[in-house]
Amino acid sequence: MIARTTVDAVFDTARVEEVIGDFVQLKKSGSNYKGLSPFSEERTPSFMVSPVKQIWKDFSSGKGGNVVTFLMEHEHFTFPEAIKWLAKKYGIEIEETQQTDEEKQVQDEKESMFLVSKFASEWFEKQLKTEDGRAIAYSYFKERGFTDDTINYFKLGYNPDVWSAFTDAAIKAGYKLEFLEKTGLTIVKESINGGEQKKFDRFKGRVMFPIRSMSGRVLGFGGRILVNDKKAAKYLNSPQSPIYDKSKVLYGIYEAKQTIAKEDVCYLVEGYTDVIQLYQAGIKNVVSSSGTALTKEQIRLIQRLTKNITVLYDGDAAGLRAAIRGTDLILEAGMNVRVCTFPEGEDPDSFAKNHTTQEIQEFLDSNAVDFIRFKSNLLKNEAAGDPIKKAEMIRDIVSSISKIPDAISREIYVRESAAILEIGEDVLFSSLAQNRNASVKEERKKQIREQQQQTLQKVSDKQSPSLSVNRREILEQALIKALLLYGDRTVVFNDEYFQESEDGELETEKISVENVVYEKVYMELQSDEMEFSNPAFKHLYPKLIDILLLEGRIDVNTIMTELSDEEAQMVADLVMDDDKYQLHKWDEHQIFVKTKEDTIAPHVLDTILNLRRLMIEEKIKALYNSISPDPTSDNASALEEVMEYNKLHKYIGNRLNRVI
Repeated sequence: MIARTTVDAVFDTARVEEVIGDFVQLKKSGSNYKGLSPFSEERTPSFMVSPVKQIWKDFSSGKGGNVVTFLMEHEHFTFPEAIKWLAKKYGIEIEETQQTDEEKQVQDEKESMFLVSKFASEWFEKQLKTEDGRAIAYSYFKERGFTDDTINYFKLGYNPDVWSAFTDAAIKAGYKLEFLEKTGLTIVKESINGGEQKKFDRFKGRVMFPIRSMSGRVLGFGGRILVNDKKAAKYLNSPQSPIYDKSKVLYGIYEAKQTIAKEDVCYLVEGYTDVIQLYQAGIKNVVSSSGTALTKEQIRLIQRLTKNITVLYDGDAAGLRAAIRGTDLILEAGMNVRVCTFPEGEDPDSFAKNHTTQEIQEFLDSNAVDFIRFKSNLLKNEAAGDPIKKAEMIRDIVSSISKIPDAISREIYVRESAAILEIGEDVLFSSLAQNRNASVKEERKKQIREQQQQTLQKVSDKQSPSLSVNRREILEQALIKALLLYGDRTVVFNDEYFQESEDGELETEKISVENVVYEKVYMELQSDEMEFSNPAFKHLYPKLIDILLLEGRIDVNTIMTELSDEEAQMVADLVMDDDKYQLHKWDEHQIFVKTKEDTIAPHVLDTILNLRRLMIEEKIKALYNSISPDPTSDNASALEEVMEYNKLHKYIGNRLNRVI
């Protein structure tokens, strides 16, 4: 187990904005940072990161927490894995206490598969340095022009051309055949006659390309065969598994993420060697879809880092057609797409190998063409002299333009396409309107189908009593939020104290007292013997008071480690919700508003008064229920209490400027 001193050192050192910045493109927004949610598809940023509080909140999915919970949510790390990852990032030495045999055995399936994949990657690397590995695989990489630094950086390796070399080594090292099979590294065949199982390496005789997540964890592999075998696929990928889904990963994203965010553009290629060769040549913001059609999930990976994609493809006919596939999805995501094709006979790999960094960058800058313009020119040439093909081509172009969510961009593209295709703008606009109307109708049909599927549930909901707003819970939440945000602040409370005069009237005395917020809340609740009704708040409140009494302040980032997952989520929701909306430089326009700090005292007092008033209402209701309808009963005492509580209720209402 990881020692507590290491955990504390990680929390003291790690910066939530730096860590999340490795996965999400963040932009400054007041005192916080804002970006697109990595957990949902959205076009308007609602993902907030607070450097001051060292927490984050995703308003689109409802998730939130500190730096460790982000890694646990995003990378599916366990708590120890997240701590180790952060320790490595910040150069913190990890101290571990001795694990028991039981603790060593407690490994969930995913973690076991990650460990197997990590071992495999390291083992394949080592095989590259053996005599056979150097003669066969290392020489292949050198022929491709890869330097030793590049080979090591991308952790390239080799699986020997022996039936079960890797499988035998993994089992000998203590890894279970179950997880070797589930990761797809080992293929297991049951014996027909009930004899011993046959097991062999999936990637036998191939050079290996580890496929890593955005955080650097090995998810799967790509393997290239080194002999001419018509029966075997040239490239082979890991099969689908609980840790590897090829539609959700991009080769090279871990190595390219920082440069993509810095340069604000991502170059998309087809193959592993295209990525490696361009990276070695100095173009480091490049990733590959591994030869598969681009998916929404892959686009979202890029979208977290930039809104600009340049697709790089071969200059032959097949490459030109490939450049068109999948780009409608990019347009639909609201991203800017450009296409750059290489001279005929060249591909990104060969071009990068034969040119300097400056030459490559100049070529990309001067030859990258906006996708709609590229597609219009390409289809125009293909349909030359054929009216039927030209009509199909125009519909194809309009279909792509209709995917663009921004209306201004759509209009600009229509005008440019009309000029290229030599057709009236009104025709394209009319076709675009029909296309988008059809999309809207289809979306409505989809929604209707979903509503019909939920009919039974809706009927059940209608039969259930309607939910009313729980006023007390809202007020209790406001007090918890005040303790989290301002509990340690010393502010001036303009309070009123009252007593009954000889005439039976309530007389008030106004007084200003400087007090710490948490002390004020604690004393007021204690004096009225008020308790929280919401179980979660009731459990959290004494914890917060204890921390404030002992420490004098609340470090939200630190206390999250002491809370349950549900409590930590609740704390993140309360704290970050306060920063969801911010005024933008109103003072520059001579519009001055009170800051949150200016309203702490009245906000806390109003909340306590409202809570007190609500309790009085509950007490009055209880007294009325206790009054007997029997005219012979003595209800004088209860009625007198009701009158007293009504006086107090009216007084508090006046203080709150309520109409009673």
